[in-house]
Amino acid sequence: MKPHRPLVAGNWKMNGLRSSVEELQKIIAGAKALSKVELMVCPPATLVAQFAVAAAGSGVAIGGQDCHAQKSGAFTGDISAEMLKDAGAAAVIVGHSERRHYYGETDSTVRAKAEAAQRAGLLPIICVGETGEQREAGQTLATVGAQLGGSTPDVANFAIAYEPIWAIGSGRTPQPKDVAEVHGFIRDRLRSRHGEKADGVRILYGGSVTPANAQELLAVDNVNGALVGGASLKAADFLAIAAVYR
Repeated sequence: MKPHRPLVAGNWKMNGLRSSVEELQKIIAGAKALSKVELMVCPPATLVAQFAVAAAGSGVAIGGQDCHAQKSGAFTGDISAEMLKDAGAAAVIVGHSERRHYYGETDSTVRAKAEAAQRAGLLPIICVGETGEQREAGQTLATVGAQLGGSTPDVANFAIAYEPIWAIGSGRTPQPKDVAEVHGFIRDRLRSRHGEKADGVRILYGGSVTPANAQELLAVDNVNGALVGGASLKAADFLAIAAVYR
């Protein structure tokens, strides 16, 4: 089984107001020339439904940034995977390092959310990655391996985003050989657990992806797209990254 079309997803984090639909419309217009890549925008929850309506039929998918593991209940402020699906989302990011760090999410929490996404018919984009201290200590593969083992569901219907935490928003990126090592490791781990179905799992690179470094990073073996942070807020930058796949 071969991976699907490359996926370039934009994580808008806590950015965007209703007027931001204008930037989405620019992304939709530019996406018409990019048939070899799947584009996705993950805005804050307040914009998911509006963006889904605006993107309907365009080929640009809309995703959420997080979900609760339960379908419904007394969880003030939380949003279920079913709610995101109902709002028009096709996917949801789970286990981002900011969720793990600021909210104390564990691997088991992330797995429960990923399984909830699958239950609701969403694609979970499961984030893994090491801190700068873990990298310096030579613990990158051990850290990523533990996160993979604890955060991923038994059914291989998900995407993985490798985001070295020390690179997120820092302007620093690992060398292509380092990205190749980690992505190859992830692929091997997935194959050992899921067999040939693992080859259908897209492994995205994230961590200060920009138009300037996208060509080099996205050409690495076993890199099947990108999870883009700050550069996804501007249509021109986001489309320039996706244009690597022309």
